[in-house]
Amino acid sequence: MEYTNLGRTGLKVSKLCLGTMNFGVDTEEKEAFKIMDAALDAGINYFDTANIYGWGDNAGLTEKIIGRWFEQGGNRREKVVLATKVYEKINNPLDGPNDEPGLSAYKIRRHLEDSLRRLKTDHVEIYMMHHIDRNITWDEVWQAFENANHQGKIDYVGSSNFPGWALAEAQAAAKARNFFGLVLEQHKYNLNCRLPELEVLPAAERNQIGVVPWSPLDGGLLGGNALNPDRQSRSSKNRERAERHREQLEQYSALCKEIGEREDTVALAWLLSNPVVNAPIIGVRTLDQLENSLRAVEVKLEDDVLAKLDEIFPGPGGQIPEVYAW
Repeated sequence: MEYTNLGRTGLKVSKLCLGTMNFGVDTEEKEAFKIMDAALDAGINYFDTANIYGWGDNAGLTEKIIGRWFEQGGNRREKVVLATKVYEKINNPLDGPNDEPGLSAYKIRRHLEDSLRRLKTDHVEIYMMHHIDRNITWDEVWQAFENANHQGKIDYVGSSNFPGWALAEAQAAAKARNFFGLVLEQHKYNLNCRLPELEVLPAAERNQIGVVPWSPLDGGLLGGNALNPDRQSRSSKNRERAERHREQLEQYSALCKEIGEREDTVALAWLLSNPVVNAPIIGVRTLDQLENSLRAVEVKLEDDVLAKLDEIFPGPGGQIPEVYAW
């Protein structure tokens, strides 16, 4: 495994991040334990979760599974750089109207306490805003995170699904308070979704914020089975997406065969070829999927392969405003 500094911090994280969204939903607890153990054995030290995972009435289930895994001992907790998130509604009747999505100081404090209890730990290395809250001031947000940091409950703050302007605004507000601010932006970014190159990636790079891509395989579209009638998704929506992108996917598959690598490996390696990217999130459901993902760190794509990928999956053509202004 290779490691990198998370954003502008001194924190070292593995160049693959274990996503846990499927734990307790598509992946049973016993299998989740095996996956987490195997991830540690492979050198993956960066785990990502969220208080909403488990979904609906089961929100928080994934954090509970991770907490029970930590309870097994063996320095599991000490070996993990752990990130969880706040923002969503998680159907907590005790919060009443304050359970609505948002980033109030009340919600940040209460939901952090709940996450720590479920995770059976006294701190998380990274506490993240799962979405931007346009109805709240940065003074309130940063004060809440500062308090949690001063109490030793969080080390760093991250964001997810933020536009470029919000990254810049957040950093300016943090700097005015002499606070470290954001260290990472978790964003949807993959070969088939390159819109972040317009503004989010440049804003992150300018502000020394690491980028952690979610959905690196675009919901399985880039995983190699999208056009396989025996193994493609049972979702009609995903099958329709695969048909819309058939020509691209066939070209992509041919290129991967030409260089002797799996489609999912190439998709991850392409992200890792970007110096702004810290670690794609691999949201595996099985131990086999985890093991297949490890190869991506070893693959270094040649310039001609990167150029061919640009032809198959063309990006927006540059940054704003050059891409449309001249």
